[in-house]
Amino acid sequence: MQSNLRIFRTLIHRINNINNGTTRLYYTNRLNKESLYSRISPLGNPSLNLTPELDEWVEKGKKVRFGELKRIIHDLRKRKRFSQALQVSEWMNKKGIFSFTPIEHAVQLDLIGKAHGYVHAEGYFNNLMDQEKTDKTYGALLHCYARQRQTDKSLSHLQKMKEKGFTLSPLTYNDIMCLHTNISQHEKVPEILTEMKEDGVPPDNLSYRICINSYGVRSDIEGMETILKEMESQSRIVMDWNTYTVVANFYIKAGIKDKANQFLKKAEERLDNKDGLGYNHLISLHAQLGNKGKVHRLWDLEKSACKRCINRDYINMLESLVRLGELEEAEKLLKEWESSGNCYDFRVPNTIIVGYTNRHLYKKAEAMLLDVMEKGNAPTPDSWGRVAAGYLYKGEMEKALECMKAALSLHVKNKRYKPNLKVITSILSSLGEKGSIEDVEAFIDSLRTVFSINRQMYHALMKGYIKSGKAVDGLLNSMKADQIDEDEETKMILGMKQNTS
Repeated sequence: MQSNLRIFRTLIHRINNINNGTTRLYYTNRLNKESLYSRISPLGNPSLNLTPELDEWVEKGKKVRFGELKRIIHDLRKRKRFSQALQVSEWMNKKGIFSFTPIEHAVQLDLIGKAHGYVHAEGYFNNLMDQEKTDKTYGALLHCYARQRQTDKSLSHLQKMKEKGFTLSPLTYNDIMCLHTNISQHEKVPEILTEMKEDGVPPDNLSYRICINSYGVRSDIEGMETILKEMESQSRIVMDWNTYTVVANFYIKAGIKDKANQFLKKAEERLDNKDGLGYNHLISLHAQLGNKGKVHRLWDLEKSACKRCINRDYINMLESLVRLGELEEAEKLLKEWESSGNCYDFRVPNTIIVGYTNRHLYKKAEAMLLDVMEKGNAPTPDSWGRVAAGYLYKGEMEKALECMKAALSLHVKNKRYKPNLKVITSILSSLGEKGSIEDVEAFIDSLRTVFSINRQMYHALMKGYIKSGKAVDGLLNSMKADQIDEDEETKMILGMKQNTS
């Protein structure tokens, strides 16, 4: 019978063959009639330049509609493909097909900030004509400053907006409150809410929610309740599920379960029955409270109310089942997802794999990883690394080595992966003492794809060389060349040579 590692190598070869083309990681309905939107939207690789597609569309004599371009930009922004959204906006501006109003300039300025940073956004803003520097473009630049946590610039820019007499909106103050939140100055958020009201700008739902959050993170339940009561008393405010889930979350953290349940009930009463995101929040919070029955009830409601459940919904429900310890239920739901027609996303099965490793069920985690690969899909190296660390924890060194080799084999596909150094060091030490020199050299060769050679690698090689009777002089010279000095452990290993002579 093949070892798991040999099976793994066969599977990874198969996956590489499958993935030679571009993989689309989203669900889409095919339209019979081609439009510019249908042409651009499937180009899911964020690094692709959309400008040639736009130029080709025009060269073919096809119409370019302003409304459709705006829709494309909106869709790309929603999917956080900011560079591509900026390419479309810049193409519109450069071609002069449509005249940019301050609103279009504000959108482009915001995209520049997201794609290239606030300095580039400043440059774009400074080059605008005076009549284009309106509350819209000023507000977009303020958003760039606040998002990148430029406190002094944000506050100075807000003051300029006030001096120019712009009609300020809640969005302006929300940006400043978010800035203080992001730099952990939560105590300043209520001050901005007060300033906002003094300036005659009525807070909106988000304003109150940010302020509620500022009290919650400081464990000031009384302050949180005071702001919530003020919010509920405003006739112009329509209370939403989001605010009540924020409040419920802080009650959960404070251990006040009865109030948490009370506000989750309020949240559900205000939930649009087609709002998958709202269902996800409620399901997750009920899972934290251990409300298994409510988790299942809400999932059934979500499936019947929403047009279809996307991968995000399945991940959330699986995480909730894992939190509740319902691993068998999670396995059943995974099979349901596999037959759903949704695009493949490893994060879905990985939710259960993480649950297995957290409960020390490493054989089950390994079996699921192999099953994923048998179906022609690639897991992440991190997932194999977690299982390797688990086997090491149980003292099963051979299994740990096998899984770590699998992780390192996948590193080429995910170069951000950094193996657990403790696991690597333990495996190296064990290989040096018990493995063959061929095994040591093969493992170190795989490590070189991730790390520069280090002392632990040299020590493992030395142990293997000494054990197999090979000279270590060349290794010592290589150590010196790599500027790795001998330490006490090196001398102790070299002493093994004298003992075996």
